[in-house]
Amino acid sequence: MATILYKLGRFAFRRRGLMALLWVLIFGGVGYAASSAPTPPVDTFSMPGTESQKAYDLLEDKFPDASADGATARVVLRVPGGGDITAAGEKAKVKKVIAELREAPQVASVGDPYAGNAAVSKDKSTVYVSATYKVVQTKVNDKAHDALDKMLENARKSGLKAEAGGDAVKVEQSMGGSAEGIGIAVSAIVLILTFGSMIAAGMSLLTALVGVGVGIAGITALGSTLGLSSTTTTLAMMIGLAVGIDYALFIVSRYRSEITEGRERPDAAGRAVGTAGTAVVFAGLTVIIALVGLAVVNIPMLTKMGMAAAGTVAIAVLIAVTLVPALLGFAPVKVLARKDRAQYKGKPLSEKKQRKAEERASKRQQPNLGARWARFILRHPVAVLLLAVVGLGAVAVPAASMKLGLPGEGTMATDTTQRKAYDMMSDSFGKGFNGPLMVTIEGKNVKAQAETVRKRMEKEPGVESVGPASPNKANDTAIVNVVPKTGPAEDETKDLVKSLRGVARDIEADHGPEILLTGQTAMFIDFSKTLDDALLPYLGTVVGLAFLLLMLVFRSILVPLKAALGFLLSVSAAFGAVVAVFQWGWLADVFGVDQPSPIMSTMPVFMIGVVFGLAMDYEVFLVTRMREAYVHGVEPRESVVTGFHYGGRVVTAAALIMISVFSGFIMEENDLIKMIGFGLAVAVLFDAFIVRMTIVPALFALLGKSAWWLPKWLDRLLPNMDVEGEKLSRRLAAQQQVPPQVRQPEPQYRG
Repeated sequence: MATILYKLGRFAFRRRGLMALLWVLIFGGVGYAASSAPTPPVDTFSMPGTESQKAYDLLEDKFPDASADGATARVVLRVPGGGDITAAGEKAKVKKVIAELREAPQVASVGDPYAGNAAVSKDKSTVYVSATYKVVQTKVNDKAHDALDKMLENARKSGLKAEAGGDAVKVEQSMGGSAEGIGIAVSAIVLILTFGSMIAAGMSLLTALVGVGVGIAGITALGSTLGLSSTTTTLAMMIGLAVGIDYALFIVSRYRSEITEGRERPDAAGRAVGTAGTAVVFAGLTVIIALVGLAVVNIPMLTKMGMAAAGTVAIAVLIAVTLVPALLGFAPVKVLARKDRAQYKGKPLSEKKQRKAEERASKRQQPNLGARWARFILRHPVAVLLLAVVGLGAVAVPAASMKLGLPGEGTMATDTTQRKAYDMMSDSFGKGFNGPLMVTIEGKNVKAQAETVRKRMEKEPGVESVGPASPNKANDTAIVNVVPKTGPAEDETKDLVKSLRGVARDIEADHGPEILLTGQTAMFIDFSKTLDDALLPYLGTVVGLAFLLLMLVFRSILVPLKAALGFLLSVSAAFGAVVAVFQWGWLADVFGVDQPSPIMSTMPVFMIGVVFGLAMDYEVFLVTRMREAYVHGVEPRESVVTGFHYGGRVVTAAALIMISVFSGFIMEENDLIKMIGFGLAVAVLFDAFIVRMTIVPALFALLGKSAWWLPKWLDRLLPNMDVEGEKLSRRLAAQQQVPPQVRQPEPQYRG
């Protein structure tokens, strides 16, 4: 592997114009394909195999007119002070609201709340008006939003209390759209401080942006073909930007190191790609495995998001091993810090400059902050290990009370019209009206069978009311609406869904119709159960494949094992932090959390997959330097110091960059993106600085040589990927007719 990548890096450096042109053509071609591609499809949500999805599919087939997926709005109107909404004067005001709503742009139909008084509260103080739009939520335009807002304002002026909920109602955006810019700005500062060179910093940012651009354009170009919606790109952008900067940072840093050791420029580029590039390839593979593994969950939306992000990571890896060395060829010396450039320009130095260059070279061999930190841990491994593990364990405690759910209007900020409408419905009609259940009955003589279902279900504890059966034109399928006594997110509603499905199975056994229970509340419950059931298979698949991959990289059993255990620590602590902020409301104002609420059901799967991939990134980046030193004869404890001397600063910069990129997404209005951004930022913080840079060296100190143990029979079976570049070093030394043992040893710091 290292030899192949060495040749690729050297070729890209020498043929930099050709390689840069190739990527320009790729960027332009994919961009053109994206610009001429059909509009990406609207987000669709499905869960194959669940009862809710089967019911929705049945409705789509049997009730084609009623199952249109247009946006909806529910306008709740109340007479202040407990007045009668059915009185002539108040009724006229409601009729005026209905007339305005029917004239609004994109509205298909508006219900009459007084027809049968089904939408009038028992105390006659409140009614709700349901409107269906001709277009889906994402297609509701500004004119339609403005018309709805104006109608609400007119209703309030007439003396009614008026609020609206539903997906047709505009969601106010206070912050957002600036996430990428904030992440890039902070990343640029970190890169400049790390490299001391604007060129080197700009190179890492440029290649990352090219990678993200190609990835996002590719997703857009294939959107209509593969069913990738516009929101599929969010995760791809988040992950692609972070890893793209980190991978370029790692290779540029290694190139600078090779140059300062006296390598010729093409050889330095080749060695950088052959060694650091190999680590990048395997680090990228671990992230790709974690993202592609989302397919195990069997929810198409998550699968598509994972695949799209994995494709963007693959592009970032390709750019790191091809475009980065090509750009190094255009600025082979300017990527160095300004104070180091003079001695590598091929011109003789003055005596003063030569003396300063020698002083800087001498300082580079002295223990830096990373080496001193590793030395400290090696002196106190047990104390450091216990302190770090106990600290992460304490942060993880809130995760034990994690409550999962999906976002709804009941979790919105209390000052939004959606939340006010939700509360008005709960007060006047009951909590269950915000999450009614829908029962579908399919069979012969369906009207009589539906009546049997209705009577049986209204006797169940927890049922507020059961509506009349509504058969289709063919009279082979009917719908019965069930209103629970409790709200959509309450545990009692979950128990009721389970109980009603049990009743349905009993009726099926007695009478033969197929009975399915669905509705948004039931869909959320099925969604959570699907994720829960898939969690262990997903973990097993991802961790198992990554374990094998890391065993190939490090040729050790204990190193990948402790990498996986360290991941469990960091992700548990990250879950604890997410629960404390988003569910308990700690520091809610700081992070822009309007309303504490259950953690979204998708969060654990996303967090586990992405954090595992990123955690293995840092494991590969840091430990490959240790492995390289160990393979070249350095003692196990000293190899830890060597790894930190060369890799500590780079890993620190890479972690800060990822934290800044993910933190930018905390400002997004989308609750899921906000949670993921916060969760990933704290997970990287814990994993990079506590697990990889504290716990890992402490374990190496305690394990010694046994950390690199691999059974001889397994060693013979596993192919040697030469990640540390040992074969490459021998090959290059032989070509130069220099014995391998003449190679400069890694510096060892002994006090």
